[in-house]
Amino acid sequence: MEPDVTPISLKETFCFACHPAVPCFNECCRDLNQFLTPYDILRLKTHLGLTSRQFLERYTSQHVGPESGLPIITLEPGDPQNLTCPFVIPRGCSVYENRPSSCRTYPLMRGIARCRQTGTMTEQFMVLKETHCRGFDRGRSQTVQQWIDGQQIADYNDINDKLMHIISLKNSRKPGVLGLKERHLFFTALYDLDVFRSQITDNGILADGNLDPALVDKALADDLALLEIGMMWVEKVLFDQN
Repeated sequence: MEPDVTPISLKETFCFACHPAVPCFNECCRDLNQFLTPYDILRLKTHLGLTSRQFLERYTSQHVGPESGLPIITLEPGDPQNLTCPFVIPRGCSVYENRPSSCRTYPLMRGIARCRQTGTMTEQFMVLKETHCRGFDRGRSQTVQQWIDGQQIADYNDINDKLMHIISLKNSRKPGVLGLKERHLFFTALYDLDVFRSQITDNGILADGNLDPALVDKALADDLALLEIGMMWVEKVLFDQN
């Protein structure tokens, strides 16, 4: 049976809860098809005490998006039979404080659109009701905005929207699949942050990006600032954004 997807506004309410007392607990962590954003990876690798390269090699696979032509990173299942998330344990998510944005947002889905004329972003939320999920039978009524606040989703959305802007820019400036070198630069700057940092210090990779030196100095000590610098650099160098 297909899941039920219903549009909902920020001020509208829905009932939902997810905890060990809910009969389907951990079921949504199976049959995995989990895409990871650069910010997801930043949070997870820091939580696990790994370098970006270590996290990517242990927990992810990479392929090229057929429409965007950009690298896409997916989480590798811990159990190849049930396609179970590698971070799920009997008592729940072992990386809960730094779980990916799609896990935080569930059972909501979020779509965004950018006006070509004004550049204004609009967002649309939907409630996803899957047949296995019993969470809608539990919990208290809350608005979409209250759910966003309670799950601390705003920081994820802010960075993910910047990624969507880059994808939109790429599609307009360089439609189709990027060349191997460009894909590697894109992947390194957004996903493999520790290697990107070493390329800044050792190879001067940002020299042709005309970026604020103060921001670059901050990025050398802070992963979030580094990711934002990486996004700015990708826009300027790969997609000619002034």
